[in-house]
Amino acid sequence: MEIIFLWPGKTKNRYLRFLQEDYLAKIKLLSRVNLVETAAAKGLDEKHPELIMEKEARGLEKYLKDGYIICLSDKGKELTSEELARLIEQQAAISSRNLIFLVGGFLGLAPRLMAKADFKLSLSRMTFSHELARVVLLEQVYRALSLIKGYSYPK
Repeated sequence: MEIIFLWPGKTKNRYLRFLQEDYLAKIKLLSRVNLVETAAAKGLDEKHPELIMEKEARGLEKYLKDGYIICLSDKGKELTSEELARLIEQQAAISSRNLIFLVGGFLGLAPRLMAKADFKLSLSRMTFSHELARVVLLEQVYRALSLIKGYSYPK
């Protein structure tokens, strides 16, 4: 099983980008992992959020083949770190499909992508920027993989 992180656009904040790359490097020591950054919607007015989400959805859809899809959503289920570890471990045990974490852009994910989710995950009841949510997700997946492998999480 490969863990795939999928989202539109590159992380622009250099500090968050550094953390993102740091956690990806740590995850690579524990699992096969791939980060796919598709094109972000550009040149569209924010007054038309449906068009922005639709354009980003087209780029993301190409990568949703043969995978267990976990969409980040503010309406998703909140899990503890241990529960996320169990979810990842269970999916690895019952299927060889890739585990795909799908994160939307600044407007979130198009409804049709949310409909494809096998699981909807909320990182918190609080709202985070999409770039910060990426880093929090990566940290939690690293923590979950560390728990699965029986490693103590470095403080």
